[in-house]
Amino acid sequence: MIKRFLRDETGLELSEYAVAAALIALAVITAFTALGTNIGTKITSLANTVNG
Repeated sequence: MIKRFLRDETGLELSEYAVAAALIALAVITAFTALGTNIGTKITSLANTVNG
């Protein structure tokens, strides 16, 4: 019974998908954070140029 349990990989597939989804979500959050920071910097630079 223990050997059969250790050979059973059906639950492993779900956990692999969960880890992959978490990594993708982390990459998306990181990319959007960097993008937001860059956009904020450009807007500030533009405002300083206009007010210059």
